Amino acid sequence: MADPNGFLKFARGDAPKRPAAERVHDWDEVYVRQPAAAREEQVRTQASRCMDCGIPFCHSGTAGCPLGNLIPEWNDLVRRGDWPQASDRLHATNNFPEFTGRLCPAPCEAACVLSATPEAGGAVAIKRVEQTIADVSWESGFVPPWQAAVASGKRVAVVGSGPAGLAAAQQLTRAGHDVTVYERDDRLGGLLRYGIPEFKMEKKVLDRRLAQLRAEGTRFVTSCEVGVDLTVEQLQSSYDAVILAVGALRGRDAVEIPGRELAGVHLAMEHLVPANRACEGDGPSSVDASGKNVVIIGGGDTAADCLGTAHRQGALSVVQLDQYPEPPSTQDFSVSPWPTWPLVIRNYPAHDEGGTRKFAVAVQRFVGDADGHVRSIELRQVRVTRDASGRRVVEPVSDEVEVIPADMVLLAIGFEGVEHMPLLDGLGISLSGRGTLSVGSDWQTATPGVFACGDAHRGASLVVWAIAEGRSVANAVDSYLTGSSELPSPVQPNLLPLAVV
Repeated sequence: MADPNGFLKFARGDAPKRPAAERVHDWDEVYVRQPAAAREEQVRTQASRCMDCGIPFCHSGTAGCPLGNLIPEWNDLVRRGDWPQASDRLHATNNFPEFTGRLCPAPCEAACVLSATPEAGGAVAIKRVEQTIADVSWESGFVPPWQAAVASGKRVAVVGSGPAGLAAAQQLTRAGHDVTVYERDDRLGGLLRYGIPEFKMEKKVLDRRLAQLRAEGTRFVTSCEVGVDLTVEQLQSSYDAVILAVGALRGRDAVEIPGRELAGVHLAMEHLVPANRACEGDGPSSVDASGKNVVIIGGGDTAADCLGTAHRQGALSVVQLDQYPEPPSTQDFSVSPWPTWPLVIRNYPAHDEGGTRKFAVAVQRFVGDADGHVRSIELRQVRVTRDASGRRVVEPVSDEVEVIPADMVLLAIGFEGVEHMPLLDGLGISLSGRGTLSVGSDWQTATPGVFACGDAHRGASLVVWAIAEGRSVANAVDSYLTGSSELPSPVQPNLLPLAVV
């Protein structure tokens, strides 16, 4: 059994990073490539800090991991050095642990019992353990293709090849259905391919998993806009069920700010996508930060991705702006009690590489030159409140205007929902007030036989939620096609993370 005193014997240790001065000159992942023996010894020690709690909040569906990852089980298996069994238990609930181990912000760690008090020394390094199990699994051949025992004769189309679509496709292929995934881009992966920078997840990690899906029998069609290149009539006549996993890629803009029309002001994805294409060998990025004063508006994951990308492109300076006040460095349990997601400042590896951050400020105006190109930004200090209806109100608190140089501005202020597309019109599906696709308790849209999952249904969210919804919609589709299903369904459509309201 697990050592209940392990957290008293061993301090938390995160994966070591390469020096910032080194890694900004390449696109490799930020973490040190350790020798296998040293890596596994360190991770076994970290796994030893897990107490195998009687009530493991880490894999609660609302407070911790929505996938229901069997975290205490595989922590103890890693502690004992049983990597094959650890791989089996991890993959029992997660199709792509090499994705979540690199990209997920780890709500499981926020819900770890060791996070309930600072005196415990910090949560178990669950994310590090998960990624190591996944990497060891691939290195040791623990993840061969799964072949379905019986073919159902049913055909399923999955529109979108992000983590939700891929998870649904893999589950249904393994259940014996004939699955084809359609992707409008020229390469597979959705945001995993063109949204996530190479330094966060090298694309060979994605390609390795895609090869497994192909070997299992999942078919892929790229450069195909469903609803245009493949008509809705062809789609519905060719498949017994359709899954919409099209993401929520409609970026939130700031058209109300004077000067938004200036050249050099871009949505974040207009920067990240060509940068990722450059890493794929498609030629230089069309939105390059080299030698420029870059300003990033926004404080989340996407803003940090832009920050790290700008560093690697050779930006002259980078400033990141946030409308909200600077969060505390330690959790205030009266504001964000355990096991909810803590309100603390998020320092990503990109922040260690340079740049400055300004909090409680908002852009008043983008200022351009005679050629219509942005050259500076006017800022004012602000306070963010809520009105009687709950809507956010940003109010200036000072008449003082600060001017900072800006040759390139990146708007990383979130996503408004699913893009408008002919496919939805053809299927007779309209967007909800949140800009998403509404589904019933069976994950089915208002159009019979058409299901939705991932960001398209939930709105822009975490990779772990996308995979959880993909697995759940696979269960629903399997039941729709065969009358019942033994596939796991970790979440329900209306499930929300535990939060303070």
